[in-house]
Amino acid sequence: MNSVEVMFYPARAKTAALAAAAALPDPDPVSSISYQSTGRTLMIGAAADVAPWAEGLFSQLPLTVLLLDAAPAVEPPRLYPVHRVQRVHVDGWLGAFDAVWDEGGDVQRGTFDLVLDLSATPVIARHEKPPGYFALGFDTAARADAVREMADMIGEFEKPKYFTYKERLCAHSRNKLIGCNACIDICSAEAISGRGDKVFVNPNLCAGCGACGTVCPTGALSYAYPSATYTGDRLRVLVKAYREAGGGAPSLLFHSGKHGKALIGELEAAAGAVPAHVIPIEIEHTASVGIDVWLAAFAYGAGEIAVLMTQEEAPQYRAAVAAQMEIANTVLDGMGFSALHCRLLQVADVAGLASNLDRPAAAPAPALIPGAGFHVMADKRNTLDLALTHLAAHAPVKAEVIALPAGSPFGNVRVDTNKCSLCMACVGACPSSALMDSTTVPQLRFVEKNCVQCGLCETTCPEDAIVLEPRLLLLDTWNKPVVKHESTPFCCIRCSKPFGSLQMITNMVAKMGGHPAFAGHLDRLRMCGDCRVVDMMKSGDSARVVGRGPK
Repeated sequence: MNSVEVMFYPARAKTAALAAAAALPDPDPVSSISYQSTGRTLMIGAAADVAPWAEGLFSQLPLTVLLLDAAPAVEPPRLYPVHRVQRVHVDGWLGAFDAVWDEGGDVQRGTFDLVLDLSATPVIARHEKPPGYFALGFDTAARADAVREMADMIGEFEKPKYFTYKERLCAHSRNKLIGCNACIDICSAEAISGRGDKVFVNPNLCAGCGACGTVCPTGALSYAYPSATYTGDRLRVLVKAYREAGGGAPSLLFHSGKHGKALIGELEAAAGAVPAHVIPIEIEHTASVGIDVWLAAFAYGAGEIAVLMTQEEAPQYRAAVAAQMEIANTVLDGMGFSALHCRLLQVADVAGLASNLDRPAAAPAPALIPGAGFHVMADKRNTLDLALTHLAAHAPVKAEVIALPAGSPFGNVRVDTNKCSLCMACVGACPSSALMDSTTVPQLRFVEKNCVQCGLCETTCPEDAIVLEPRLLLLDTWNKPVVKHESTPFCCIRCSKPFGSLQMITNMVAKMGGHPAFAGHLDRLRMCGDCRVVDMMKSGDSARVVGRGPK
């Protein structure tokens, strides 16, 4: 093989890979969210900003204007309602906006379908604005485009329902104690909120970034537009075809279909093409994929994952993707794959993109292993299990434990046995069955594979006996119950039935011995619940029964 053939070989492999992916069927359709608009429009801003647009918009839509500056000596006549206001609050979405404003001490409210906010500081300040809300700063051209768009926004509109939610997997809360808040904290549309032990995602506000599914440790929230299974199949086919065509280890460049795609188009126009070893992967939003998809891609034989982010993404999304990459890189480094595996490209122009891509093909460590044949699963944890098992089986370094950064979705719980009373509050709080009790003896057991590091056990423990330890365990015990603490059973002094641990009863006697309900009857704390009631009835004790003891 001569040097010319080697030079063009990656290009032929890339062509083969793209052709193989193009032959895949389209993703399954998703359900949709509907909006109804009659065109009732609210315009907010100073009089000078509102004036150039109000008359034209009023001729097409029912219009109400809230002016934020002081009234002149004489208000000019207008054909639409105008209110001089001090404070405005707006919430909602297309077809269902609620507005409240203070007009000289008189609080008023109204409902609207559309909002054009021309104020210096947007009334709705979050990064992802709700559909039907336009806040465009002082860009005259953008304001003109918005007015034209709003004039056509009468009728029924639809958008995809971007997410799926499996309530049974959610680790948000137990017994009013908060565990995982990752999806709530990350959402730039403020579409997610706590609702009891679960979360609620408002589909009307959801902007389809998918970041909630990326940071969710359990897979309770997942992206559906398209699903991880579809994206995984696409990557598996791409990488397999590229390798079989002799291309080695491709670099997969994830980018959005908006600014990212436009930037790549500019690079192709200027340079002819992106480097041959780089395969652009267009996705709806760059925050919608994370370690489950990336690690699966490495198991298939990819050499590098790069995610292109421009100025369109919310800052918290860039931070979240960077954190996910730190976890993935830590895992792969710990297994001995020495190349730079995951890179976040934060660029705003063609020159920045070109300089980031102008580097040799990713080093070969993951590509030297046999390409995995598994499919990315709908269950995020199953995908991670498959990918990690394959990578560990072929890793250059047979590590037993890899320490991970805080916030990782894998790890151990360390139990201080001097503090733990085996009350099993942690077992009741654990959403993933990582912590378990025993039906025969006072024993706390732990299955590390199931642990999502949500922190509910740590928060719930009344003895402060639990500390989280983020790590990846690569031993056989990862999937087996391990005893964290056990104690001698304590038997009821009346019927001899075991009903708790020696340590628990000892702690209970020490803490409750002075309680009036047990004054002169301390032995009742050493009885099971049934015998305690019998003893109280027989003695004619009129004291209130306070608990029936641990089961």
